[in-house]
Formats: sequence, C-alpha cells, structure tokens
Amino acid sequence: MTIQTPQSAAPLLFFDTGIGGLSVLREAKKLLPTAPIVYAADYAGMPYGMKSEEELSTRIPLLLGRLVERYKPLLVTIACNTASTIALDVVRSVLDIPVVGTVPAIKPASAMTKTGVIGLLGTTATIRQPYVDRLASEFAADKILLRYGAPGLVKAAEAKLRGEQPDLDIIKSAVEGLVTQDRGDEIDTVILACTHFPLVQDELQNSFVRDIQFIDGSVGIAKRIAHLTAQISWPETSKNGVFVTTGAREFLVPYEPQLQDFDLTRIETL
Repeated sequence: MTIQTPQSAAPLLFFDTGIGGLSVLREAKKLLPTAPIVYAADYAGMPYGMKSEEELSTRIPLLLGRLVERYKPLLVTIACNTASTIALDVVRSVLDIPVVGTVPAIKPASAMTKTGVIGLLGTTATIRQPYVDRLASEFAADKILLRYGAPGLVKAAEAKLRGEQPDLDIIKSAVEGLVTQDRGDEIDTVILACTHFPLVQDELQNSFVRDIQFIDGSVGIAKRIAHLTAQISWPETSKNGVFVTTGAREFLVPYEPQLQDFDLTRIETL
C-alpha cells in the first residue's frame, strides 16, 4: 500500500516497547529529515520478549489502533522485531494505512558472511518464531545460523540511553551465548534482531575476540518508509516531534537529553 495523497502535516508513527526503535528512527531521519514524527513506547508492556504470543497479538493491535486514532499518522512503523514477528499481519489487517515491520536481517547477513557461520541475537520470543525459521530456510539454507536469546541486552541499551554504564556482564553473556555453541568460534557476522541491540553494538564488538560484521534492519526499513511516502511533500523545516508512552511520565526524565537529540521534545502519555 503506497500513499497517493500528499498530507504533509500528518506524522510518521514509530512504535516500540521502549527506546530501541530510535535506531530505526535515526536512519529514517537521514532520508526524511523534516517529516513530522510521533514515537510511541509501550513501557507499561515491557519486556515484550518475555511475553506470550497470545498476549502480544492482542495488546499490540489495540495499542496501535488507539495511537492511530489519536495522531492520524500517514504510516506506522513497528520498530520492534518481537512485535513484528508476532503481530504484523494482525496489525495490517485492522489498520487502513501502510504498516512497515521489522524482521531479522537474515538475507543480507547471508550475503555478507565469508565463513558461512552467522550469529543471531534477539529476544527470547523473536528467536523462537516460525517466521525466523522461514527466513533462515529461504535465505540462509546453505549457512549455519546460530541463535541466542539475549533479552538482557534490552536493559543494557535502556541504561545506556539514560546515560548510565551498561552492565558489561550482560554484554559478555550474550556474546558467550553465541561463541560457545558448536562452530560459534567461526562466526563472522552477527544479526542484531532487536532494535535495542544496535544501541550497544560497540560494547558487543568489544566482547568478541575478533572483528565482527554487525547488521540490523534499520537502513532497509528507512528506505521502505521513504519509498512508501515518496509522493508526500514534507515541510521545509522540521518540527519538534512527540514521544508518547504507556508508562509513567516521570520515568522518562533520564531519557530526555537523548530524546531531544531526535527532536522528540513533547512528552505525552497514552
């Protein structure tokens, strides 16, 4: 579904459990620097990676329905791998605007690897999804894909965005979860299958004994958003965006310096 009617005043809506989706928003703003932005974080529902598929497939469409009703966006981006792999089809069926999802970057990782051994870090929920099995079968059938659920990296990324030092034991545990698997010492490419994880990519690299190629889906998602909105006449200058949370407003105070870097200066609750 492409957007045919220019509606430059309407925003782009980004949705995640927390601030992980900022890794996607960063790439989108490079291509669409003046597009109005609403960023929604479901802090009341965090962590998604530890919730059941049934709970999330109900919660996410309901929340997005409320957000679309309030903010009237042109397009929704589910900037969360877990939410996308579980609820993307349901969300698309209930919303009448384009919905862009986030899926593990298995296809490009398969083209990048030289050793043929790829690591995949995601939440517990993401790595067990049949959708990931299908991507692996289609795009990496001749490769070895080693998966590891590292939900603790979400906490590490959130801490970093609050200006705190991430827990390096969490980082080391995630890396060890990959490299200690059979042929894990041959990994040369790692898929960051959670939008939080690129925020601690430097820390992850420092825990590997050799250089690793990291890849996530943010650049591809940004290109998809730009393609779907190619007919839109965006404002000449950017305006301050909205950050909306399902959690407590005061919880966001430590994040405000980082949010301001993304021009997300209006804080609201849902």
